[in-house]
Amino acid sequence: MKTIITFRRAQHEDIAFLLNLRKQSMDNHLANAGLNLTDQQHKDRIMEFFNDSFIINKNAQPIGLIKIAHLAERIHIRQFQLMPDCHNQGIGGQVLSLLQQKAQERDLFITLNVLLKNPALRLYQRYGFVVEGKNELEYQMRWQPANS
Repeated sequence: MKTIITFRRAQHEDIAFLLNLRKQSMDNHLANAGLNLTDQQHKDRIMEFFNDSFIINKNAQPIGLIKIAHLAERIHIRQFQLMPDCHNQGIGGQVLSLLQQKAQERDLFITLNVLLKNPALRLYQRYGFVVEGKNELEYQMRWQPANS
């Protein structure tokens, strides 16, 4: 069966799913960074820029989140999470490719931050993102369209 990836704007009814997703996909990475968040702290992060949130569906089932800011000169990925059982299936790459197509059409670059010990760093590097900066918690990364 062919995998179909779709997106829909997150609704307040999705908050329970988003909390579960965030805890499953981020708790270990956050702990590795010395951050142990409560459920309320996770919910606060979910609600931050909630209107920028899109649920990622695989064959009509919710499997992830991408939270995107459309800024004047760039697109910023605020959050990008997939359920752990959906890792290493090419879904993250599909999502990044779609976003890169949109950025290329608009001649925008893409930025994101990723925790220092998060293995997603390798995914971003495979898709052309380069490290532009670093602090005690995360790398700042950027992807530049080919025509810029």
